[in-house]
Amino acid sequence: MHDHLTDGVLRFRRDVHPARAALFERLAAAHRPAAVFIGCSDARVVPELLTQSDPGELFVIRTAGNLVPEYGPEPDAVSASIEYALAVLGVTDVIVCGHSACGAMTALATGEDLAGLPAVAGWLHAAGPATAGDGSGGETAVPALVRDNVVAQLAHLATHPSVARALARDAVTLHGWVHDIRTGAVDVLDPARGTFTPLS
Repeated sequence: MHDHLTDGVLRFRRDVHPARAALFERLAAAHRPAAVFIGCSDARVVPELLTQSDPGELFVIRTAGNLVPEYGPEPDAVSASIEYALAVLGVTDVIVCGHSACGAMTALATGEDLAGLPAVAGWLHAAGPATAGDGSGGETAVPALVRDNVVAQLAHLATHPSVARALARDAVTLHGWVHDIRTGAVDVLDPARGTFTPLS
């Protein structure tokens, strides 16, 4: 393990944790996040940093390509996490956040050969957007697919019984975001128009 990781844990225990002792005392007794954040596993996208959230505020689910499989008979970690967050924790907002330069969407948009990555290929095939582009990988192909993918994952979310029940009661709101790593900007989906506009 890299020394800076262990050094970071020691600094956290020595400096950060004591400075926020009251917060961690509350968190030790209660888990009440306000939102589920479904983001990509990409190390450049840090939900708590992006949203400037404290520990305990976000229930984070990270998958390659911020993908959410449609609900099915076989249990999986994503489905279980969504069900727990809505049915037990009572979160009221679910955000699916894509991002610029996403490796998963780049692979789909460019038709990258994934023969050496069978688990990745299977995951993208099973949970990816309905349209993966024509493989030409033009300049606008990846950004367009990142957006299309967020819309597709929101549709997948609605197939989950816990989400469908919450939507029927107006107990949850689904949000689609796209984060630009270079600029820090976030565009949000207008579900009525099906278009993304800058968060303001």
